Amino acid sequence: MASSKMIALSVALLVGLTACADSQYGQKQTVGAVLGGVAGGLLGSKVGGGSGKLAAAAAGTVLGVFLGSEIGKSLDKADQGYASRTHQAALETSPTGKETGWRNPDNGHSGSVTPTKTYQSESGQYCREYQQTVTIDGRTESAHGTACRQPDGSWKIVN
Repeated sequence: MASSKMIALSVALLVGLTACADSQYGQKQTVGAVLGGVAGGLLGSKVGGGSGKLAAAAAGTVLGVFLGSEIGKSLDKADQGYASRTHQAALETSPTGKETGWRNPDNGHSGSVTPTKTYQSESGQYCREYQQTVTIDGRTESAHGTACRQPDGSWKIVN
């Protein structure tokens, strides 16, 4: 009976905490939170006895949701890393009109950057206009912008 109460409490906490996940959370972050909450609740239910066991299950669920969410969020950052490295490399070395792509081998997300115009600003700074695409779960989004070379050699998006 106590075990079913702990499981019910863990599930209730898990649902309550993950229900707060809105569109700002990636799918991997939400899945990480759910799996972390379940694992944390189960591990927490193995600690202590009586009402302490129930509190440990609740604490384990909360901690599991937080840790699982953070792990899932960091996985989404892998896509950002691939895109950022490709963006910098394409702006630095790709000729105008040449597409440079990236692909995350772990999830299949991909994208590309194509410089479309290179010029020197009035202040003497080198700038490049570019076209960018990102494909996540079969859905492709496109954008364009301008980036200018910074004194340290990196490219900074200016619009």
